[in-house]
Amino acid sequence: MVPLVVLLVAFFVLFAIDRAVIKGKLGLSMTGRGAMAAMLLVTTIAHFTSTEAMVQMMPEAMPYKREVVWLTGACEFAAVIGLLWPRVVRLTSVLLIVFFVAVLPANIAGSLKSEGIGGTSYGPWYLLFRVPLQIFFIAWVWYFGLRKNKQDGQD
Repeated sequence: MVPLVVLLVAFFVLFAIDRAVIKGKLGLSMTGRGAMAAMLLVTTIAHFTSTEAMVQMMPEAMPYKREVVWLTGACEFAAVIGLLWPRVVRLTSVLLIVFFVAVLPANIAGSLKSEGIGGTSYGPWYLLFRVPLQIFFIAWVWYFGLRKNKQDGQD
């Protein structure tokens, strides 16, 4: 739930600043990408401060769990930079969509195990929120990073 709140609050703050203060110079694509970057920064920090809780979410058979958590945190941080760097926005957006699809099984496994991070303590019921949320994140990146970015001529 925290990532969704961060994403939406960051979007509305950036949108308000863009419209009221800098008179649209930021643009809608950058506003959406900036909000996703803010959300990913929060989740990146969580990967390094709540590593053990994230390890507990992962499927039992997965090797090198701690290292995978750190690697995915590093990938998220790279995406923060890539979403804000115009030259690599499209590549970053495509890779981020792939990443969101790839990490969904860990979220599902965490929910099935009822681990206590990010809502997974609610068990399988959490999937009714988490799976659509992941689809929302994918759609957000597609819209602001690929579609809107191209429309705004920032491609």
